[in-house]
Amino acid sequence: MRLEYFQMVDRVVSLDAESIAVTCTVPMESPVFEGHFPGHPILPGVLMVETMAQTGGWLLMALNGMARMPFLSKVGEAKFRGFVTPGAELAVRSRRTHDGSGYAVTEAQIEVAGKRVADAEITYRLLPFPDAALEQAMRAQAARLGLPGLA
Repeated sequence: MRLEYFQMVDRVVSLDAESIAVTCTVPMESPVFEGHFPGHPILPGVLMVETMAQTGGWLLMALNGMARMPFLSKVGEAKFRGFVTPGAELAVRSRRTHDGSGYAVTEAQIEVAGKRVADAEITYRLLPFPDAALEQAMRAQAARLGLPGLA
């Protein structure tokens, strides 16, 4: 993870017709932890939501062959069930539950050491890439993450 750059996903572990699994390692040090919380660092809930949103976004890009960019539209039913500390290895899964009319919905969850720490339902607006530079950057990122067939 590179928290300061909002690059939350480290590696794609698996991908199929409806779901994706990724891994993420929370950095041991980050300016985020200086304020959240001094002496008791935990990953902010909003960054857990972002991690789930990015995971679902990669799923949707893979399923549509990088033809459209998923933009976060809504976060629903988000629940935080535990704390995530520096150094934690996150297992994140996302499953597509709806795709149509220019929108897609996923259900995502984060686990640490086999224990669920967060989950959410996330809605995306699927739009053409606004420019070629973004599309190229996303394709390069897909290759770095090991997203099958999209380099």
